[in-house]
Amino acid sequence: MLRLRWLGVLCGLVVASVVQANTAEQIVRQALLSMQPDLPIEHISASPMPNLYQVQLKGGRLLYASADGEFVLQGNLFQIENGQANNLTERAERKLLAEQMQGLNKQEMIIFPAQKPQTYITVFTDTDCGYCQKLHAEVPELNRLGVEVRYLAFPRQGLAGDAYNNLVNVWCADDRLDAMTQAKRRKKIASKTCKNPVDKHFALGRTIGVQGTPTIILANGKIIPGYQPAQQLAEQALKAQP
Repeated sequence: MLRLRWLGVLCGLVVASVVQANTAEQIVRQALLSMQPDLPIEHISASPMPNLYQVQLKGGRLLYASADGEFVLQGNLFQIENGQANNLTERAERKLLAEQMQGLNKQEMIIFPAQKPQTYITVFTDTDCGYCQKLHAEVPELNRLGVEVRYLAFPRQGLAGDAYNNLVNVWCADDRLDAMTQAKRRKKIASKTCKNPVDKHFALGRTIGVQGTPTIILANGKIIPGYQPAQQLAEQALKAQP
């Protein structure tokens, strides 16, 4: 009988802790939405630091809040282990971004496959961007080194104009790989319209903070904001396993 009483007490404590956690998450959510009603909250959970909650926003960005919702901070959370500072925020954001990129529809990308694939990079690109053109000229070398290149569209001037139309033409072409290569060589490609993901890719890029092209995302979610030579980029990509 005594054992059963203790079991009942333990069950009560577990239920109380779950209710308390749910209540804290609700309090944090309500506090943040009262401050900014359109804040794109996707998930709230306890952070590695006691009494601090981690708020995941759409696109993988993180905020932190106290359990009562009174204090909110934006920045990096570090944990000191064996004298080393580990950036927990960066680690979590990379993991979320890597999962997001891995979950994208490959049929909506333009993919240049590696000869013997070992990893991949996801690249937000604009065919009118000089450094995008320079990077594309080195795609064969990246492929030879085992790096698959997955392109997403990101018209830097927005959803209108020549750059936008060029990307639509590329994504609607019968041979999208050849069209991408010709466009990056400043060759004129046939005008064509179809159901395409250019607008969707642009919105995704804005959500995760893309500001220019090329923006390169490695398989582990690390962002490289700009061109890098093929050898240097491949070395990083091959080390960046999910």
